[in-house]
Amino acid sequence: MAIEWSRQEVLAAVRTCLSRTGTVTEGYSAVDVRPEPDGMMVIFRWRRDPNLYAIAVEYPTAPRSPWTGLPVHSAYEWAADVAGRLAEELATGLVRRGRRTIHSGYVLLDPRDAPDVCPTGYFIGSVPSHPTEAGSWLAEAGLDVIVPRQLIARGRLACWLQAYVDNERGRPFVGHAAASWENERRTTVRLDLVHILPGVPPEVGDALVRLAVGEAAEAGARRVVTEIDDVALAGLGFRPAPGGSLVLHTEIQRPAQSE
Repeated sequence: MAIEWSRQEVLAAVRTCLSRTGTVTEGYSAVDVRPEPDGMMVIFRWRRDPNLYAIAVEYPTAPRSPWTGLPVHSAYEWAADVAGRLAEELATGLVRRGRRTIHSGYVLLDPRDAPDVCPTGYFIGSVPSHPTEAGSWLAEAGLDVIVPRQLIARGRLACWLQAYVDNERGRPFVGHAAASWENERRTTVRLDLVHILPGVPPEVGDALVRLAVGEAAEAGARRVVTEIDDVALAGLGFRPAPGGSLVLHTEIQRPAQSE
């Protein structure tokens, strides 16, 4: 069945649905919906991440939801389901897992066949920092929690992530990473600690670093610095900096600037 709405109607409906505050999901901030020859570029900001992000949306060829596949009866109803699908993608980590291409000043995210952010067989999540003995279960597994506990006590902890085997018990714990705020403006994060237990695949450590960098960017950090001596960090985007440290700039489209 052919659609009865023009591309102009569809574009206007998408702009309306995706520009309203709270329409998509918490952390999403609309910037623009730009027409393209075969579709639209939905451009947005994500939380406090310094980058502009975008996803491509094709014009409809049939009156069916781009989210559920069910029939829709207007351009607005179709556009509302574009918003619903985008909300679902963002809630399941699109910004971190989507394949990235730099395009016209923004980061184009492609959700198709996007790799999982966690290595097969493992899961990574935040360490709850509210218990009196934060990370005691990590210490019991043989991981040193002194540094992240000190960061909590000093009010400088930016993120603390833990890795564990992906099973029904969520055990055993096999690694963790911690990062702290380096300056009062909270534009720089220091990667203080990355530790995985012997025998754990190095991909788990890489994933801990990538997710720590992602959390730093979403909290507004422009760069991540570290003194950790690990050749794998170069493959994750870290580059040598004066003084022997390594630095990774989270703002993809702007030249590196010193703090």
